[in-house]
Amino acid sequence: MLMVLDVGNTEIFGGVYDGGELKVTFRRTSSVRSSSDEFGLFFRNVLRENGFEPGQIDMAGICSVVPDAMHSLRNCFRKYFHFEPFLLQPGARTGLRIRYRNPLEVGADKIANAVGALSRFPGRNLLIVDFGTATTLCAVTKDKEYLGGIITPGISISMSALESNTARLPSVEIIRSAEVVGRSTVESIQSGLYFGTLALVRGLVGLVTAEHFAEDRPLVVGTGGFGRLFDEDRLFDEFVPELSLLGLRRAVEIWRAVS
Repeated sequence: MLMVLDVGNTEIFGGVYDGGELKVTFRRTSSVRSSSDEFGLFFRNVLRENGFEPGQIDMAGICSVVPDAMHSLRNCFRKYFHFEPFLLQPGARTGLRIRYRNPLEVGADKIANAVGALSRFPGRNLLIVDFGTATTLCAVTKDKEYLGGIITPGISISMSALESNTARLPSVEIIRSAEVVGRSTVESIQSGLYFGTLALVRGLVGLVTAEHFAEDRPLVVGTGGFGRLFDEDRLFDEFVPELSLLGLRRAVEIWRAVS
């Protein structure tokens, strides 16, 4: 069985695959640095609570945008699972052709999303919108070219910026606003966060489509923790919350095939 981990700035999103079937997913904060022992005990407890034995895990795939976490995670798998995990890094064989000026700059999470989307939707041009700590858009062609992307502050970062840089604006719950025009300070902030993000993403999808996919409209694929907020707005053609995990599984398959 394969454990896959997408290590973001806010949380670790993980899952366990048995062959091609995703058996369980879990989340853990990544804002607090942990030792290899803390990671090991957490993963073993998650497995047992979901009916699996740690010994059933024979490989792990990791993509990370948090370099400080990697030393502890690698040692965790060496000590508690007795193997060296696969790390999805720039330069790894994934089948993607990276069109960045410097391909080494592309985040491992973006590569995982792109590989996962191409695996799920072969033969389609793709726009991948990821609602994480940052809100990002990535353009990928049906010929497996990663054209590049857009990075904007995520919805939670925007809220934190308002709170920390103003004297009287409070922190609010991030929700789907019912009305565009708020009737209180809290409602006004919630509307700005929600409808501001909605308008931003819709506008960017239109701009990227016109610039790169005018002849063959892309499939818009949503993912990320805040993506569910926009379920009712037809912002995506498909929403795949486990997209990065799917990409990691596919990356491990490719790595095993060429090793």
